[in-house]
Amino acid sequence: MSQITKEQIVESVPQKGFFGHPKGLFTLFFTEFWERFSYYGMRAILLFYMYYELSKGGLGINETTALSIMSIYGALVYMSGVIGGWLADRIFGTSKAVFYGGVLIMLGHIVLAMPGGAIALFISMGLIVLGTGLLKPNVSSIVGDIYSKDDIRLDSGFSIFYMGINMGSFIAPWIVGTIGLKYNFHLGFSLAAIGMFFGLLMFVFTKKKNLGLAGTQIANPLKPEERKRFFTTAIAVVVVLGALIYISIPRGWLTFDSFIGLVGILGFVIPFSYFIVMYRSKKTTPDEKSRIIAYIPLFLAAVMFWSIAEQGSTILALYADKRTDLDVFGFHISPAWFQSLNPLFIIVLAPVFAWLWIKMGKRQPTIPQKFSLGILFAGLSFIVILLPAYFGGADTLVNPLWLALSIFIAVLGELCLSPVGLSATTKLAPAAFSAQTMSLWFLSNAAAQALNAQLVKFYSPENEMMYFGIIGGVAIVLSLILFAISPFIMKFMKGVH
Repeated sequence: MSQITKEQIVESVPQKGFFGHPKGLFTLFFTEFWERFSYYGMRAILLFYMYYELSKGGLGINETTALSIMSIYGALVYMSGVIGGWLADRIFGTSKAVFYGGVLIMLGHIVLAMPGGAIALFISMGLIVLGTGLLKPNVSSIVGDIYSKDDIRLDSGFSIFYMGINMGSFIAPWIVGTIGLKYNFHLGFSLAAIGMFFGLLMFVFTKKKNLGLAGTQIANPLKPEERKRFFTTAIAVVVVLGALIYISIPRGWLTFDSFIGLVGILGFVIPFSYFIVMYRSKKTTPDEKSRIIAYIPLFLAAVMFWSIAEQGSTILALYADKRTDLDVFGFHISPAWFQSLNPLFIIVLAPVFAWLWIKMGKRQPTIPQKFSLGILFAGLSFIVILLPAYFGGADTLVNPLWLALSIFIAVLGELCLSPVGLSATTKLAPAAFSAQTMSLWFLSNAAAQALNAQLVKFYSPENEMMYFGIIGGVAIVLSLILFAISPFIMKFMKGVH
């Protein structure tokens, strides 16, 4: 099969029809809107489902274990994007990867919607991890496909697409969270499945007309002999893993703790391996090697930031449920609703930050300085949330505005670091490893959540001041160090600003 050129793909996509953008953006916007609705809706109630008592419809899992499981779940979701990207590039093409991913995600939510206990929980997690790994990176890739390389609408298109992500994330905790906590967890998970079903319908029935050839091309297809070797190896790996699990569980070798520890190690070994392979490659030029060195402290800063930010669905969700006064002026607040605040603040503040950087022009902070601001705000968000215990003790319910303020401050950090990190990754990536470097960026989140699986074990209401204080303090110290060494990092960037 002959390769389809970028120009042929763009010509096959109607270039007007969605706010002045290609019609394909409509398809991708709503596919991702519903996928994020399903994921964040499920995530808004999953922790509560795990640790609530059986009498309340939960599984009765120990709180600390439930917190670790949530963190490992998040780590695996981000790790799976590496596999999903590879399968799209070598076997499926991005369009089929998005479809298969959506089907697996929907099946995962359906399994969770059935009262199957812990077994259904872990089957569901496996399906959603694989499905998200297929869908998430590849739907973003198709967005880039529908524009020509010199199309000035591209950045604006990604901004609109990003709004779809945050709109789905904002609405989901209100709807799924309310139904799941007020009526029935499984009914809430059913709504998540329906959300993904809507996303699949949107993708299947509009892609031919709106996306044309976008996503249909396999970037680097396996040769027949490679394909045969891949499937043989994949089957062998599945059989070996199945045998190891079958042998390990009864003997007590594979437990929650050992699995959490294994994923925690992989969370750092995988990105570390990426750095070594890219740096030692003959395809990497001396300037590109220098930029890889510059990228390492930025990667570590991102791990520190995401370690705090991702505790919004673990420690801060527990805090919302157990430590926050949820009855205000005679109105009851669902603890799941707090997870809508992050996307809400991003929707409101993202245009402000975009305007601010343009307004500052050449006077704006450098990339490392923006990263240092990101982890500074993250650290301050944890310092803020320890203050209620300092003023009122650990045994009194906290005004919900404290939690809202903490989340708001963390979002300020996210807007300093996350969009800048995506941009910096594309600029610092070696030409031969551009896609892999983007995978590396997402692995910073996986490493952070793998780290969190260990950190959350130290949290309890009694020592929350120490917990928030130490993690927040470390982040602030690291931000100051990063700010101080920013000029040295810039030298290694070799002209990238």
